[in-house]
Amino acid sequence: MSDHPTPSRHSAHSEPHEHTGHAQHPTLERHCDVAVIGGSAAGLAAALQLSRQRRGVVVVDDGTPRNAPAAHMHGYLGHEAVAPGELMEAGRDEVRTHGGEVLSGRVVGVHRRDDGRFRLDLTGGHALVARRVLAATGLSDELPAIDGVAEGWGRGVIHCPFCHGFEVRDQRLVQIVTHPLGLHPTPLFRHLTDRLTVVLHDPTGLDETVVEALAASGVTVVRSEVSRVLTGPDGEVSGVELGDGRVLEADAVVVGSRFRARADVLAGVGLATTAHPTGAGDVLAVDPRGETAVPGIYAAGNVTDPSLQVLPSAAQGSQVGAMIAFSLAEEDLRAAVRRSGEEADWDQRYGGPDRTWSSNPNGTLVHEVTALAPGRALDVGTGEGADALWLAAQGWKVTATDISGNALARVRAEAERRGLALTLLRSDANDPAPFGTETFDLVSLQYGSFKRTPDQRGLRSLLAAVAPGGTLLVVHHDLTPLRDPVDAATGTRMYDPEAFVGVDEVAAALTADPDTWHVEIHETRSRPPGAASTHHVSDVVLRATRRALVPPS
Repeated sequence: MSDHPTPSRHSAHSEPHEHTGHAQHPTLERHCDVAVIGGSAAGLAAALQLSRQRRGVVVVDDGTPRNAPAAHMHGYLGHEAVAPGELMEAGRDEVRTHGGEVLSGRVVGVHRRDDGRFRLDLTGGHALVARRVLAATGLSDELPAIDGVAEGWGRGVIHCPFCHGFEVRDQRLVQIVTHPLGLHPTPLFRHLTDRLTVVLHDPTGLDETVVEALAASGVTVVRSEVSRVLTGPDGEVSGVELGDGRVLEADAVVVGSRFRARADVLAGVGLATTAHPTGAGDVLAVDPRGETAVPGIYAAGNVTDPSLQVLPSAAQGSQVGAMIAFSLAEEDLRAAVRRSGEEADWDQRYGGPDRTWSSNPNGTLVHEVTALAPGRALDVGTGEGADALWLAAQGWKVTATDISGNALARVRAEAERRGLALTLLRSDANDPAPFGTETFDLVSLQYGSFKRTPDQRGLRSLLAAVAPGGTLLVVHHDLTPLRDPVDAATGTRMYDPEAFVGVDEVAAALTADPDTWHVEIHETRSRPPGAASTHHVSDVVLRATRRALVPPS
């Protein structure tokens, strides 16, 4: 784990962030049900479907969508003219609200493991292991080598009458045809404006009958190479300069691209692209369920069909996400199990021969609890149990919970070695009644969090576990550094704090109910010197008491 390691998904590990033999910046391997490569419309729509099916979903996005140059998107019902980034931000929030994670980073390779799962190698040396993979990587546009085309792409230089046509209606359009498919959208642009000029920059393979029909309909057709796209003082397109020096005035320029499916990352599982029927590029072939030729690898969006706009890409991603959910459910049915991707992730972390964390209790816990009279304590997300064992040694009657059976086995063994009595519960904070029916004088959540849900089930369970007069103590890292930008070409951020219930969200729930809760501390501070833990970082500390019940007079 790094200096800002991933907190437990369902309930936090309690150990401080001292490591036993690990490098300062070690690589991480995480496990999930589904890994989604690409965080645009198709990938996020699939992730939303799957997270709503309670699957462990991790989206890896390198922030290079095909429509990045565009200021607005069009034709998306209910979101007409919305900026693409605004839609993606809303989509990420919806995925995270249901517990899905969106990581900033890049997948550099995919391979099948001996156990049938897939390993995704990420920048920074990290890895994801997933039961299913969805490629929503999109495609790249290969633009003709004409000066000014790339600079104006997605703005004054357009290609799609559905994406941009209405905005250039009745304007002077110059269409540059560079390959046989180039004339495909021309009838649509002709309908949008009567000031259309078609320049046959490369007439190779063109259907001359189509050219003749355009000319007969009143479209000006020019047979000439294009030298460059011109712009005015304001940077907007002003015309097209031909090879012979003539200039055609234009308010916008239409250029068709060739396209390449971004599927190189799948070469390790034997997948390759196939030629598109138009001859203008290649795609990744899938069956009606969205599955590729490699079982367990799915694809959706432009990587499978270059014609899809944002709306149909999202629709296809949603449909393929549902098919993946069926695939996982059918597999689990045959095995007679109800698997949790989150549980698998944490079991593998605690499955090795060595301790993940030191055996010291967290320093801030020691500082805050020492003055309290021992009573009943709940350690939520105990991890390897350092906090729970320390509490028990101080005379507390401790119940410790964690989603990982491997972690609890370590706690059980250490408690027996020390002769300490603890009650251990394997549970997720989002389970029904995850902490039993008892309430506690101290509820401790140390350096961790649990997945968000729209109904805040886990948060409500956490607060309900505090007895009247009892103390809630939540300690977390200051996660500000985790919100800094990441260079996806060199690293991947392996934890998405926005997918989890954080300390500020807990504090908001407490302050919203002042008749029940008294917040004593909510601050960021350094760990106290002299604490049992020696790895000093800034802690966000939240301590509150549930007001005691007042008997009726």
